[in-house]
Amino acid sequence: MKLFITGSESFIGRRLRARCKVLGVDAVGIDSVVPSGTVATQVDIRDPAVADLMPEGATVMHLAAISRDPDCRADPRNAFDVNVNGTLNIAAAAEKRNAAQLVFASSEWVYGDVRNDGVQLEDHPIDVTAMKSEYALTKIVGEQCLKLTCRLPGITVLRFGIVYGPRTSNWSAVEALFTAVREKDAVLVGSLATGRRFIHVDDIVAGILKAVGRTGFEIFNLSGDAVITLREVVEKSAELLGRHPPVEEKNPQAFSIRNPDNAKARQVLGWRPEIALGEGLATLLPAPK
Repeated sequence: MKLFITGSESFIGRRLRARCKVLGVDAVGIDSVVPSGTVATQVDIRDPAVADLMPEGATVMHLAAISRDPDCRADPRNAFDVNVNGTLNIAAAAEKRNAAQLVFASSEWVYGDVRNDGVQLEDHPIDVTAMKSEYALTKIVGEQCLKLTCRLPGITVLRFGIVYGPRTSNWSAVEALFTAVREKDAVLVGSLATGRRFIHVDDIVAGILKAVGRTGFEIFNLSGDAVITLREVVEKSAELLGRHPPVEEKNPQAFSIRNPDNAKARQVLGWRPEIALGEGLATLLPAPK
């Protein structure tokens, strides 16, 4: 099995490359930044030269994107160019190189604004006219472009939940709250009742690898097994760190719940998250000297 990873220097990309090395999987990649190793090349995903770098018959893991909503909102033209035209270019390269499969990293945000008591399933219709996130819009357009135009044997869309893990920037609420409990005299949060199906990056990587070998066009939610509230994140962080700073809620009633169900991925891919919140938070601790 050969993997070709776009966004190989990203948070998920680096963890995926590391896991492939452990498993003995042949993986090469590209990224727009200077690579940290010899198995990746610096190139823009919109560059036609991508096809020359892609191994024949590989499984393509398309992780590269402008993924921060503020960046997409600040320059929507560039966001659509990279996230949509870049995806079309990767798909064209994959077809040229007879790729076995294209795995597309999408997001739970494609479900748009949801009800707090709702559950988001892969076959639910999505109203793009109600979307308020430029990033989410680029992702749902990318999904549809692949579905309508790509002629590979397998196109697998993975809608990631809110990913967390050890990193120095672009934090989710999990890393931000953990750091606040560890370092601040007080923790400020919107509403402790806000909840997400947070998922550790290593569980995401496991899900990506479980998706290898699929055929046809399929969509899977890769999310945690249950909704975790911000209260639980704060309390578990305090327990782990042995610090209990006071917590101030800015607007306790203004909470939101997102609940992308992962039953399809568990049943069809044979995957499920293995890293509980406490174990995941422990990976955020500095490495012992």
